[in-house]
Amino acid sequence: MRLTKRSVEALPVPEKGEHFEWDDDVANFGVRIYPSGRRAYVVQFRVKGRTRRMLIGPHGVLTVDEARRRARTALGKVAEGADPAATRDEERRASISVADLAARYLTEHAEVRKKPASLRNDRLLLRIHILPKLGKVALEAVNRTDLAALHHALRGTPTTANRVASLLSKMFNLAERWGLRPDGSNPCRHLERYRERARRRFLTREETARLGQALDESERDGSETQAATAAIRLLLLTGARVGEILSLRWEDVDTETRCLRLPDSKTGAKEIPLGHAAYELVLSLNHGESDYVIPGRCADAPLFNLNKAWRRIRSRAGLGDVRLHDLRRTAASAGASIGLSLETVGQLLGRAQVATTKRYAFLFDDAKREAAELLSARLATDLGRPGPVSFVERRRSRLGQLRSSSRS
Repeated sequence: MRLTKRSVEALPVPEKGEHFEWDDDVANFGVRIYPSGRRAYVVQFRVKGRTRRMLIGPHGVLTVDEARRRARTALGKVAEGADPAATRDEERRASISVADLAARYLTEHAEVRKKPASLRNDRLLLRIHILPKLGKVALEAVNRTDLAALHHALRGTPTTANRVASLLSKMFNLAERWGLRPDGSNPCRHLERYRERARRRFLTREETARLGQALDESERDGSETQAATAAIRLLLLTGARVGEILSLRWEDVDTETRCLRLPDSKTGAKEIPLGHAAYELVLSLNHGESDYVIPGRCADAPLFNLNKAWRRIRSRAGLGDVRLHDLRRTAASAGASIGLSLETVGQLLGRAQVATTKRYAFLFDDAKREAAELLSARLATDLGRPGPVSFVERRRSRLGQLRSSSRS
C-alpha cells in the first residue's frame, strides 16, 4: 500500500514480535509496528553485501511525507556508496559525553552488579572528582593525556587517585562493549598507579581500655544511644565489618550455635561465631521492638550512620586518629597476639576463601569456636568487661587444645 497517515494508523497491532508494512511509492521505505502499538518509520538497504535497517523516526513526530523524504535521501547516499546508518552512528557517538557514559554505567552496571557501599563510592568519585573535570567532554575525544592529568592532580591522595583510575577504566571498557568507542581504545591503559600505603593502625591494650571507659561513660551520661555503643563493642568483639553489624537482623542471630548468619556480606554469605562476651552483649539488647539488632531512630530501620557517635567517643577516649575499620584490625591483632594462627584469624574475620558447592553450609569446628571465645574474652577484658571465666584461665585451659586442633 501507499503509506499515508490514515493507512499507517489503521494497521493492526501484532500480538507479539514486530510487523513491517512497506510503501509502494518508495521501495525499501516502510513502517514498523510494535506490540505496544508504537509505530516508527524505517528504511532498508544493502551495503557491502550486508542488509542494514535504519530507523528514521517515530510516527506522529514525523509525517509520512517527511519520513519518505528522509528515506529517499538515505537511499541516495547508498547509491553513492555511503552507509548512512554508520554515519549516523558516528554522529551519535560524537554527541555522547563522559557524563552520559557515567549515567549509563550507574544504571546498567553499578546498580545491577555492585553492593550498596560500592555503588555509593562510585557515585562519590564521579560527583567529586570525575564529572567536574571530564563530564562535558565528548566520550570519543577523551585520551590518555586527559586521564593522566586527572590522576596526577590527585597524587596527594594516592588511594583516591587509583580508585578514580580503576573506575574510569571500567567505564571505558564498557564503552567499548557498548559500541561507544573502538575496541582497544581504553585511555586508562598503561596508566601507572601510585603506590598505596597500607594502613596498619590498631588499638593497643591500653587504648582499648580507654575506649571501653569512654563507652561506659557515654552510656552513663546518656550522650550516646545504646544502639551506637553496642554497635562499636560488637565491631571490636567480632571483628565484623561496619555494614555487617549495622544491617544485622534478629533473624540472623542463631542462639543455638551462638553465631551470626549473614545472608550477604562483602565476601558473600558467611557466619560469624560469637564468643561469650559478644553473645551476652547481643542478648542484652532490646529484642522485639525492631527487626534490627542495631536499630535507628525509627524501629523499622537500622542505624545508618555510626560515624558521628564514633567521632565523639574516640575524642573522649583520646583516639582521634582511629577509624571504625581499625577496630577490625584490632580484633585481628588481638587474635594473633594470643597465639591464633593467621588462617584461624582470617576465618573468624571472614577473610578466608573457602571452596563451596551450590548447596553448602559454613561449619565451625571446636577449634574455631574456642578461638572465638579466646578472642572475645581477651577483648572483653581489655574493655573492662571480663566474662564469667577470666581470660587468663580460659587461655591456660584452651590454648593448648586449640593449637593442637589447628595443626591436625
